[in-house]
Amino acid sequence: MDEHLSYVPGAEQTAPKPQHRSPLRVMECVMHALFLLCGLIAIAFVLFISFYLILSGLPAIRTIGLTEFLFGQTWASTAAEPQFGILPFILTSIYGTAGAILLGVPVGFLTAVFLAKVAPRKVAAVVRPAIDLLAGIPSVVYGLIGMMVLVPAVRELFNLPDGASLFCAIIVLAIMILPSIVSVSETALHAVPKEYEEASLALGATEIETYFRVSVPAAKSGIAASIVMGIGRAIGEAMAVIMVAGNVANMPSLFSSVRFLTTAVASEMSYAAVGSLQQQALFSIALVLFLFIMLINVILNLLLKWKREA
Repeated sequence: MDEHLSYVPGAEQTAPKPQHRSPLRVMECVMHALFLLCGLIAIAFVLFISFYLILSGLPAIRTIGLTEFLFGQTWASTAAEPQFGILPFILTSIYGTAGAILLGVPVGFLTAVFLAKVAPRKVAAVVRPAIDLLAGIPSVVYGLIGMMVLVPAVRELFNLPDGASLFCAIIVLAIMILPSIVSVSETALHAVPKEYEEASLALGATEIETYFRVSVPAAKSGIAASIVMGIGRAIGEAMAVIMVAGNVANMPSLFSSVRFLTTAVASEMSYAAVGSLQQQALFSIALVLFLFIMLINVILNLLLKWKREA
C-alpha cells in the first residue's frame, strides 16, 4: 500500500519567538516604582521629623518635669532662675485656633457653596481667582497689613493701650485659612453626582434645600478635610501672628498681648545658646505642637469614620 503524505495546516512546528516586554509595560513598572519611592520618601520625612523632635525635646521635659512644663504659668527662659511653663502658650494656641475656625469656617463654607452651586459663571470667574490669590500672599504681608491697619483700628475702637492682641491674631488667622476651606470644599461639592440633586428637585425640594440637605452631606468628607487643613494652617502660623499678637507670655485674654506656641519657638530660637536648657525647652514646645496637630487630625478622622459607619 502506497503511503501518501497529506498536508495538515498548522501542523508544522515553528521555533518559539523570544518574549519581549512591551514599552508600555516597562513604563508602567517604572511609574509604579516611582510612586512607591515618593510614598516612602514622604513616610521617611515624617518619621525623621518625629524622631528628631522626640530626641531633642525629651531632655528638657525630663529636666523641668512634665507637670511643671505643661501646666506652669510662667515662662522666663532668660531670668536668673529660669522658669519654663508653657500653659499660656498652649491655651493661647487653642483659643486662637478655635476663634479662627469659628469665624473662618462659616464664611469659607458658605463661599464654597455660593461658588459651586449658586454663583453665575461670570461672577464665579471673578471671585474664585481673588480667593486663590489670598492663598499666594506671604504670611509676612498678612502680618504687616494687620500690624499697620488692624492693630491701630482695634486700639482706637476699644480704647486699648495696645491693639496687638489675641483678637487681632484671630481675625488675621480667620482670613488666612479662607482659601484652603473654600478651595477644598468647592472641589468636594463639585464632585457630588448631579443625579442626587436632580432626584431631590424632582421630589419637590427647593434648590437651597437641595444644596444644604443633599449636596453638603454628600460632600462632608471633603468639607471636613478643608477644616482640618484650616486648623493646621491656623495652629502652625508664626510670622503673621507674631506681628499682631504682641508676643508677650501672658495668660490668654481677648484684648491682651499673647504668645502662641509657634511664636515662642520663632522668637527665641535665634538667640538660644546651643545645647542650653532654653534651646531644649524650645524643641520641647515644637514637640508639643507636633503632637497637638497629630491629635487633632486623629480625632477628626475618627469622627468621620464613625459617622460613615453610623
